Amino acid sequence: MARFTARRVITTGAVLAASSLMLTACGSSKIDGNTGAAPNASQTVNAAGPDSALVALVPADLKAKGTLTVATDSTYAPDEFKDASGKVVGMDVDMGNAILAKLGLKGDWQSADFGSIIGGIAAKKYDLSLSSFTDTKEREKQIDMVQYFNAGEAIAVLTGNPDKIGTTAADLCGFKVAVQNNTTESDEIKNTINPACKKAGKALIPNDGDKFDAQTDATTALVSKRDQAMMADSPVIDYAVKQSNGALQKIGDNYNSAPYGIVVPKGSPLAGAIQGAIKDLIKDGTYAQILSKWGVASGALTADQIVLNGATS
Repeated sequence: MARFTARRVITTGAVLAASSLMLTACGSSKIDGNTGAAPNASQTVNAAGPDSALVALVPADLKAKGTLTVATDSTYAPDEFKDASGKVVGMDVDMGNAILAKLGLKGDWQSADFGSIIGGIAAKKYDLSLSSFTDTKEREKQIDMVQYFNAGEAIAVLTGNPDKIGTTAADLCGFKVAVQNNTTESDEIKNTINPACKKAGKALIPNDGDKFDAQTDATTALVSKRDQAMMADSPVIDYAVKQSNGALQKIGDNYNSAPYGIVVPKGSPLAGAIQGAIKDLIKDGTYAQILSKWGVASGALTADQIVLNGATS
């Protein structure tokens, strides 16, 4: 989310699909998160215990605290979402818990509005965040980011593509597009797609996109036909399509691939400890196990790609 974003069905046949979608991956506008099972969600990940060298890098106040406050927007399956019991789960949660275990710490996962998280980190309301944040130079002005995963953007439409939308972002001119607020996709519509549409003499995406605070609500807007397409991070689009019982389809290829970053306060030594922990998780196989569990192994980085503040744009 700059994370890259995700967005979240009515004839008699479509109602059943809509109900199923809203109760599984995509939730509804009345619930915070996705209540469905994830690919291989029952698979257990057994991360190794503390690494003394890494523990030594943890700031004394955080070490004494023991349990760190981790902010996440829990509407973004399969990266972070709520299961049927209301527990926050997902790839980022497993990754974060494995990293903290390496540092002799635990995590208290708190759901937060995506747009408020970076400010909360800067104000030290939260100790860190894993929430599908794309690492950007603009974000690095406020906080530090440790890269740990690579994702692209993608587009979904109703199955059969009834509006005959083309397969690239440039083909979205004039269509109603659902996006999550404060995401790369939201910025892309405003700053790149709509200016290009205007230059080409084409209709704009209305209102610079139909924007929602929760990814679940954005997906629901597409499923219910309020919108005609949605833009989101590629893992989120892929997951929503899989969980939609045939209601949604992906069009085109992933594009604009870029790394996610774990967010920590500017200048915090915790960044170096996290960087070392991720490299250890790659070496011992835990990293690959987590990505495989959630069906996102294609986004894996190598140890030398686990860098601090490595944004290129």
